[in-house]
Amino acid sequence: MEDGPKKLAEKMKVLVVDDDAVNVDLLVRALRSTYETRAAHDGFEALRVAREWSPDLMLLDVMMPDLDGLEVCRQLRDDPSLAHTPVIFITAVDSPEGEQRGLELGAVDYITKPVDLRLAKLRIKNQMELQRRASLIREQNELLSRQKAALEASLERVKRLEGVLSICMDCKKIRAGNDAWQRLEEYLCEHSDAVFSHGLCTDCFDERMRLEDEREARARSAPR
Repeated sequence: MEDGPKKLAEKMKVLVVDDDAVNVDLLVRALRSTYETRAAHDGFEALRVAREWSPDLMLLDVMMPDLDGLEVCRQLRDDPSLAHTPVIFITAVDSPEGEQRGLELGAVDYITKPVDLRLAKLRIKNQMELQRRASLIREQNELLSRQKAALEASLERVKRLEGVLSICMDCKKIRAGNDAWQRLEEYLCEHSDAVFSHGLCTDCFDERMRLEDEREARARSAPR
């Protein structure tokens, strides 16, 4: 699908963030055959690369100097263009409290050091599939919103009577778009929000009474 979330032939992008160059090299080497990869070695560089490159997933070390992984994740969530980017934390400290804090900030998973590459690849693969599906749903929702707006605009144009209308000078029917003739009230109901309440105007009432009087007079004068 040309405008889909990601074409199958296009590699998804993983940003590896760790202040330890050995860990970065290990992960990049393990992932680059499957994904397009880039690396950052501190929190500030991670945010800069993420904003320039828009990765599909970020592997983020928790403990880094100056700007740690938790703060990087918080700033990602505050950036509308990156808020949906999945973050998997990499940590040497395996504690329930730290994991809870990371998940509260929006992380989707945790990988502990030393990194088990086989397990890490499976976790990344699963998150990438979820990301593809989430992107597809967001794109479909956006398409539906655009289609709904276009339909509503079209309906408003249909409901608004404008231009030259052909009307029969005798029976007062209106020529519809398919060259068929419709009664005036039928046409207006289809092309506007008008609701009709039927009655008689004074002239029509007087004419109807006149005809009724004439009918009764003819009946009385008819030979018996």
